[in-house]
Amino acid sequence: MSFPENALTHDRFLGGRLSVAQPAKGYRAGVDPVLLAASVPAHPGQSVLELGCGAGVACLCLAARVPGLELSGVEVQADYAELARRNAARNGCAMAVHVADLRALPEALRGRGFDHVMANPPYFRRETGPPAKEPGRDTARAGATALTDWIGVAAKRLSPRGCLSVIQDMRRLPELLTAIDTTGLGSAEVLPVSARTGRAPHLALVRARKGGRAAFRLHFPLIMHKGSHHDRDGDSYTEQLSGILRGGHGLDFPG
Repeated sequence: MSFPENALTHDRFLGGRLSVAQPAKGYRAGVDPVLLAASVPAHPGQSVLELGCGAGVACLCLAARVPGLELSGVEVQADYAELARRNAARNGCAMAVHVADLRALPEALRGRGFDHVMANPPYFRRETGPPAKEPGRDTARAGATALTDWIGVAAKRLSPRGCLSVIQDMRRLPELLTAIDTTGLGSAEVLPVSARTGRAPHLALVRARKGGRAAFRLHFPLIMHKGSHHDRDGDSYTEQLSGILRGGHGLDFPG
């Protein structure tokens, strides 16, 4: 099962370094998977598993920044998984993509550990609103898998001292931290993301380690746009955000 070519757009990421096919209607990757990829503290030669990889944007952005990674992705929707394979091949990226519910991973993934697991779980609970009309968008927005399952599966697949990286809606941060605390993960850190200075954060980038024992850390927010309000058309990203979104820079949590 795959998307017909006339149902796709071909979009550029990282200042044109990546060309990614996405459905014209349905879930479309934007800034969030790029931020997630930038936040993963991976090094060449390490292994990375992405839960819910969609069309592969986060893995591709990570691979563009860190060479020599062993990348694996899991995606429940076969048509998006096929897009991820196509996008990886188009961009010269070696990536194994598995079609599976993350609660029932294939044997090839259940029998091993990873240095990093990253995820961009749905931002909304299923019970908070009606489903979206387009199935792909609905799965990405809410889906049928509880946030606790996402974190539980990630914890099981991490090697000792392995790192979990997640991006999530700020309103679900308490739920996410509770899940981390009950699955053998520790050393949790939260980097809030705010649209502008003086505005409440709307997203959270979260890290935790398997077996980590460091105290919880809440960092100052990452600011996306210059100024306190939108006053003109055009790009208003801060220098740091522009470096991440256009230059493929990493996002270090403050020391």
